[in-house]
Amino acid sequence: MSDDKMLARIAALLRQAEGTDNEHEAEAYMAAAQRLATATSIDLAVARAHADQRTRAKRQPVQRTITIGEPGTRGLRTYVQLFVNIAHANDVRCDVASNSTFVYAYGFPEDIDATHTLYTSLLMQMVRASQAYIASGAHRPTPTITARINFQLAYGARIGKRLAEARQAAHQEAMEKTDSKPGTALALRNKEIELRDFYRQTSRARGTWRPTSSTAGYSSAARRAGDRAARQARLSPTPELAGARYALEQ
Repeated sequence: MSDDKMLARIAALLRQAEGTDNEHEAEAYMAAAQRLATATSIDLAVARAHADQRTRAKRQPVQRTITIGEPGTRGLRTYVQLFVNIAHANDVRCDVASNSTFVYAYGFPEDIDATHTLYTSLLMQMVRASQAYIASGAHRPTPTITARINFQLAYGARIGKRLAEARQAAHQEAMEKTDSKPGTALALRNKEIELRDFYRQTSRARGTWRPTSSTAGYSSAARRAGDRAARQARLSPTPELAGARYALEQ
């Protein structure tokens, strides 16, 4: 399956997710979107392993800059955490700017595309959910900014877990079909090594990025609310977002 077809199918799954009021159906569509991204990534890894040298050279890891927000914007760390967690589930490595305004994404093009597509949709859902939570007044007497950050941190963490589970299911299914796709395990291992080597050669990162700062307050109620909202999130983009997935790149 081509990259464009994969992204179109992910968008279709997300439209189905957002078109249902059934939480379990939305969950199923979200997980299906991630499994599709993983399955496509596996298929392309196997195809690269069996391709000639010239073809493989056309599908190498790349580095892209993903703009997260403007300097001085509060809460950008929660956006970065969401992106990084989605990236982790899609075999993409990240370096984060010290002020969290942008991320360097390292990976194969199809994996970065899938990450970006999911991020664009889930970011909008996270912001809407946190705004609704704040508007409800349920966070009081916790300060608004503290509640919003804690809500979004919990949201991003839960999304990461959900995507990781869907990815694992796709990997397990691929391994069970090894007879029909010989060399799958080796192809995935080679892909992992290729990405690792590319990252080591390309990255100039220093230090370790953390999603929270020493000055950030803590709210258990906001964390629980964010976790609940992420459990209900749809894992595919809406039609209007699907076409704008490159708007966040530099």
